[in-house]
Amino acid sequence: MAVTRFRTQNETYRKLMSNGLTYSVPRFQRDYSWTEDEWEDLWHDILAATAPGEDAAHYLGYLVLRSEDDRHFEIIDGQQRLTTLSLLVLAGLRRLQKLFGEVEDQDSVRRRLDSLRLSYIGYEDPVTLVSQPKLRLNRNNDAYYRNYLVSIADPLPKRGFKRSEHLLRKAFEWFDARLRTHLQDEPDPGRAIAELVSDMSDRLFFTVITVTDELNAYTVFETLNARGVRLSATDLLKNYLFALLHREQRHETELRTLDDRWDRLLDRIGAESVPDFTRTHWMSRHPLVRRSDLFKTIRKQVTTPAAVFELLRNMETDLDPWLALIRPQNHAADWDPAIRRNAELLYLFGVRQPLPLLLAAHRRLDANAFRDLLRAIGVLSFRYNVIGNGQTSDQERGYSAAAQQIERGKYASVRDILGGLRTIYPDDEEFRHAFSAKSLAVGKSRNMRVARYLLGEIEHQQSGVRPALDDPSISLEHVCPVAGGSGWEHFAEPDLQAMAPRLGNMVLLKGRQNRALRNAPWETKKHVYARSGFESTRSLAETADSWTPEAIVGRQRVMAKLATSVWRIPQLD
Repeated sequence: MAVTRFRTQNETYRKLMSNGLTYSVPRFQRDYSWTEDEWEDLWHDILAATAPGEDAAHYLGYLVLRSEDDRHFEIIDGQQRLTTLSLLVLAGLRRLQKLFGEVEDQDSVRRRLDSLRLSYIGYEDPVTLVSQPKLRLNRNNDAYYRNYLVSIADPLPKRGFKRSEHLLRKAFEWFDARLRTHLQDEPDPGRAIAELVSDMSDRLFFTVITVTDELNAYTVFETLNARGVRLSATDLLKNYLFALLHREQRHETELRTLDDRWDRLLDRIGAESVPDFTRTHWMSRHPLVRRSDLFKTIRKQVTTPAAVFELLRNMETDLDPWLALIRPQNHAADWDPAIRRNAELLYLFGVRQPLPLLLAAHRRLDANAFRDLLRAIGVLSFRYNVIGNGQTSDQERGYSAAAQQIERGKYASVRDILGGLRTIYPDDEEFRHAFSAKSLAVGKSRNMRVARYLLGEIEHQQSGVRPALDDPSISLEHVCPVAGGSGWEHFAEPDLQAMAPRLGNMVLLKGRQNRALRNAPWETKKHVYARSGFESTRSLAETADSWTPEAIVGRQRVMAKLATSVWRIPQLD
């Protein structure tokens, strides 16, 4: 087994910038993007950490760096924080420059200016007068940073630059204004600037994770993301693809083309969703891959510039259907209404395991066949996930295997595909048993909508009329109130907690009737139910003389028998 090579240690900002260490943002990583909200938070953190009498350190989170020599480091994650701290120091240097001519002790100002620049920013070559900064930004930002900000140009140019370059300038000017206000009552502003930078450098610290290559960095991302720390695995994947082209010395036009197309993908997906989309896309064309192995697998198979562009083309092909499946309300407007409705149900169920199979099917099947398949997948998901709470790992393997058969042309029809999913389709007996015991805590909005959908489909089975899922005049009524109350004393507390959220205790009712009933006793509710416009609600009033835990269990068993007729896949009977 290969050893993952990385080390973790806590470092202050001073330690990070000392001893000739240098940092660079990989060429094609994202541009500078922080705005005033982030600047404000950082500034208040620094003021709190450096306040008189304070000696506590302030934690700034993780930095993920890559290095082969422990001298030069690529910033895999953390460039926004390091760049902003650099801009704050540069704003301090501007304040020092403006002290020339204002104070008598200009030698102290010069020495402080030179010391802070050398310690935190870098040096200026005495022959060429070209800045050699400790920090290099990406290809879109480095020229502006190095030529104007590191050299503290006055005034800073404002026209003809990218948005991210304007953000760099605005951040610098924002910190310059804050420092000017902060120093206005200081008797020795030069000393105060030096003390502020020195104190913040000692009290701001990071957890620094240093790795030796991209694969180790991706492993770190997966570990931290699993613990709730969101890192830019998206940037890591992008940087690998661009680095591959760069190593092959491809023409700049190809790099720009890839950059533009990647950014268009990113704009539509959102950076945080790229890993999910990439894995779904990959598994619709390749065998099942664990999330933690995705980057390793891509790096192993995508090894040439041609493979990079093929990956991008395929991702672009799958993007529209993926968006329509995960956000049908926003992206499925062009789909047939029946297809869109089934996509909305899959979204309602919160089920994503079928997505690789559905992407593969969307590429291979015509619209009618895709509609039939999507409906069947909705039924399977309802049986397996919503009611059965089945193992998602088993389901993912089943869908992945079927997706490969579609991609290879082995499954050419809906019947073929569904036949490949037989092992994850709960049979009628298994489904009835799970349905008979199902509870839904409708305090969660998704569960509320699922319960309304479920009762609406049973109503359709009984009356032939399907209530609109989003009709605001229809509400979900608990026959025995969740909170109990007068008239419900025959439900002991354990029975109340167990039975109130059972499906057998729920009916559809018009909202005004529901509000009027509130926690009324059974006899009152029964008369209202008898006048309901819903057949399933009226039938409850006609068949139940009383409402007890036993009545709830009995009604739910009847509903379970109906459910096997409502949610079934005929090809798998």
